[in-house]
Amino acid sequence: MPKTTSNSKESMEQIKNQAASEVGVNLKDGANLSAREAGSVGGQMVKKMVDAYKNQ
Repeated sequence: MPKTTSNSKESMEQIKNQAASEVGVNLKDGANLSAREAGSVGGQMVKKMVDAYKNQ
């Protein structure tokens, strides 16, 4: 597995928080998420990353 920098970790954290906000999932209170909520956030993150790659 490639090493990540703190900058890339921060970027992923921002993407995760933005994706959660967009799908209406609150990550602030301990992150006890249902499988559906986690899947929604993950799916939105992938969509955002694919779109960002296409726009490079």
